[in-house]
Amino acid sequence: MKLQQSQIWKQGDQFIRIVKLERLAVEYKTMTSANTKKGTHHQTSKKDFCRLLKGAKLLTDVEIFLALPD
Repeated sequence: MKLQQSQIWKQGDQFIRIVKLERLAVEYKTMTSANTKKGTHHQTSKKDFCRLLKGAKLLTDVEIFLALPD
């Protein structure tokens, strides 16, 4: 799986959005909902980020759309 900016991953009850992707570093935001902009910003190495995503599920556009509040 290739990492791309703006991807949203689900791990447990937490959502992880890639904000900025560089060669060796990743900035990401952890949120409680896939469609919110509120969350905490984090910065880490790409290697540590990949370890963080172990066991997480990449959400498709359809899954993100279905998670929209009514």
